[in-house]
Amino acid sequence: MPDVRTVGVEEEFHLVDLTTSKLTSRAPELLEVLPDDGPFVAELQRCVIESNSGVYGSLDGLRSDLRRHRARLVESAATLGIGIVAAGSVPLAAPIELQVTETPRYRRMLADFQLLAREQLICGTQVHVSVRDRDEAVAIAARVAPHLPTLLALSASSPFAADGSDTGYASARTLVWQRWPTAGQFPSVTSAAEYDRLVEQLIASDVITDPGMVYFDVRPSAHYDTLELRLCDSCPDVATIALIAGLFRALVLRGADRLDEPTPETQSTLYRAAIWQAARDGLEADLIDVAAGMPKPAAEVIGDLIRLVRPQLECTGDWHTVTELADIAVQVGSSAARQRRTLRRRGRLSAVVQRLVAETAGRVAPVRIPDDTPAQLLHGYFADADRPEDSDPAPAHDEAVSPDGTLRSGYREIFDAATALGAVELRKRQYDIEHEQSIDGAMFRTAGESHAQVFALDVLPRCIGPEDWTSITDGATQRARALNAFVVDVYGEQRIVEDGVVPGDALDRAPGYRHTGRVPTWQTVRAHICGIDIVSPAPGEYLVLEDNLRVPSGVAFALSNRRLMMQALPEIPMPADILPTDDVPRMLAETITAAAPPDTHDDGIDIIISSGPRDSAWFDHTLLAEETGLHLATPEHLSTASPRGPCSGRIFVHYGHNRRPVNTAYVRMDEDMLLSSTGHDDRPLRPGILGALAHGRLALVNALGNGVGDDKAIYAYVPDMIRYYLGEEPAMAQVPTWVCADRRQRDHVVDNLDRLVVKPIDGFGGAGITIGPECTDSELAARRDELMAQPERFIAQDVVTLSTHPTFDGDAFYPHHVDLRVFVHLRPDRGTGVDAQIAPAALTRVAPAGSLIVKFVARRGWQGHLDQEPS
Repeated sequence: MPDVRTVGVEEEFHLVDLTTSKLTSRAPELLEVLPDDGPFVAELQRCVIESNSGVYGSLDGLRSDLRRHRARLVESAATLGIGIVAAGSVPLAAPIELQVTETPRYRRMLADFQLLAREQLICGTQVHVSVRDRDEAVAIAARVAPHLPTLLALSASSPFAADGSDTGYASARTLVWQRWPTAGQFPSVTSAAEYDRLVEQLIASDVITDPGMVYFDVRPSAHYDTLELRLCDSCPDVATIALIAGLFRALVLRGADRLDEPTPETQSTLYRAAIWQAARDGLEADLIDVAAGMPKPAAEVIGDLIRLVRPQLECTGDWHTVTELADIAVQVGSSAARQRRTLRRRGRLSAVVQRLVAETAGRVAPVRIPDDTPAQLLHGYFADADRPEDSDPAPAHDEAVSPDGTLRSGYREIFDAATALGAVELRKRQYDIEHEQSIDGAMFRTAGESHAQVFALDVLPRCIGPEDWTSITDGATQRARALNAFVVDVYGEQRIVEDGVVPGDALDRAPGYRHTGRVPTWQTVRAHICGIDIVSPAPGEYLVLEDNLRVPSGVAFALSNRRLMMQALPEIPMPADILPTDDVPRMLAETITAAAPPDTHDDGIDIIISSGPRDSAWFDHTLLAEETGLHLATPEHLSTASPRGPCSGRIFVHYGHNRRPVNTAYVRMDEDMLLSSTGHDDRPLRPGILGALAHGRLALVNALGNGVGDDKAIYAYVPDMIRYYLGEEPAMAQVPTWVCADRRQRDHVVDNLDRLVVKPIDGFGGAGITIGPECTDSELAARRDELMAQPERFIAQDVVTLSTHPTFDGDAFYPHHVDLRVFVHLRPDRGTGVDAQIAPAALTRVAPAGSLIVKFVARRGWQGHLDQEPS
């Protein structure tokens, strides 16, 4: 008779509020509506509930049991507005609002362990496999140790901390769990009696209060004749639990078959390193082969383990089930990676929680890559059954994929190379890219968020052909010249207002129109570096979406992205005539030098001014400073000269014990923040900066007051500016716009609110925007009230269907809406005109699935560019 060992599982579940997606301490309330004789029990935290499966000889029986219990739990919780999440952690919690379960044991744990007990906002999966007795359990425990990191990697599902920050780990729960004094590798004992004496010593030491607080990665159960696996995260997908249970049972059987052999020693330091590696990377990078002491690809380590225990898997009848589940696990990756992809797709942590709720309930499953991939991983465009629930349908205009599924010009070789790598390898390369970005500090933090995120880079480059790039160049440079002329004019003679092209009240309403803009009067170029945001509604057609004349960010990310693509994905071919980006830093430095004031100091230098490491675009600032050779300073490094000294009217930068006069400062921070700052000597900077500008001894790039030029209400008049200042017709169209300050235009907007995009004139990065077709009735009603009360605060535009581009979502390419930010440099020429050049480094921004809003969000993918040389 074969030695058939039974298996059972304990699952821990987070409770989340279905409205807010936050953890909720309502376990006692939920337990009240669950059957008294059911498998559900309380845990340390009142935001967690545990479920205990039955005991089974087959994995199919175990899976059915787990699904049945989950269904009962989910159904009962839903009646209370509670969602159930099986994951190592959830990213939305307010720890101060959470409570420990009121039992003497748990109150004692809180009193003894304090912070350690309070931070246990984590959930795990425990697998029990039957043994003949506790001596056998102890003997087997040491034998399974080399393979436990692999089981942890399969379960990894806790990338986010309770405050929503990305921990950089696939299983952050492991880091929290290992802080318990009895967690970690099973001790070196040879019998149950020796193990029990050790536990008694721990209790006698007052470190723990009972045997249940022994948290080794594996341990003999305190209540059953089982060996218990304790180090795994909770798993959203039941299939993952079945895979881990099948492998663990096979390892126990293999250990039992070798009890007559010497126990192999697992070096503790290497074991701990292997656990750490599995917790950090999950299935997305190498794991440590503990037996060999070497890193190997996760898929290879898993394959080695399955082959090792094949005789035991065949004995239990699990061979085909486990091999199939392992193949799926490798293809779809860890839950941690899927959660990060959801965040990139949707842009909200609540979407991550909602996806976990759906996976736990069995309503959605990880997308499996089809065995047959003739469409070059493009089944995300066409296979509705395989498309994630939050992805976009196939668009009318995709830049790479035509409606019949064929690839457009320039993309065939790229997709062939991506297909040859395959989804699993692409996912690994994307993980490698993000790791490099973490090392380089390529992070971005959006407004309102306390934590910066890695600036996600997609693995598929976007191709912009020569004709399109020429069209973009002509339209963007023309627009930048007209906007610069407008800003110079409105802070000078205001001819455009006197001639009735732009109404004077438009300036009065513009938040960016500042009296500081009138200083200095000598600059013929004020918008030295312009960021122009462009969209493509149809092949070969481009529209200007927004202008950015203050502190347009992103060029450093464009440079970094190109280099990362070439480093991490050398197999992806790049056209021979691709525009090089190597000269962009030199181009930037020359533009800043060309902005020099009339009265430069012979010892003067050019600098970059940033608000510091807390700035959302700090990486942008540091990389540009490094590559241009410009000194990077914050306001605290600046000082103003005495008004009566030989250097009166100058600004100085301090570094170490030295100081140097500043000729030109490339300002990468809000102008109000700069002017309200105090300098190196704790004196206000505002008088000195304005005085230096007025005397022609300092230049700022870009100039103060430029916000009037990229004001959303002013945007409507840019085509007329081009005709007025340049005597030309606009080379690039823009989105039809209604200025709601005008009553007739406001009435049109109100009557068509469900079909228009409405934007606050002072909004940034998509904040405050309503997209009519995507809004609920209540959202439209709220916006209608705002328009009636304060119409001057808003403009409205037609909904433009942005083009889409294939974006890798971990298993395939899916269409996501994109825009394009190009950077135009303006310099005074030798006459009285302005020279315009476009930088050969542009940045594609990718919207979350289902959204038309693209903005600077690190977690939303950004694609490297193949900007081809114009012919």
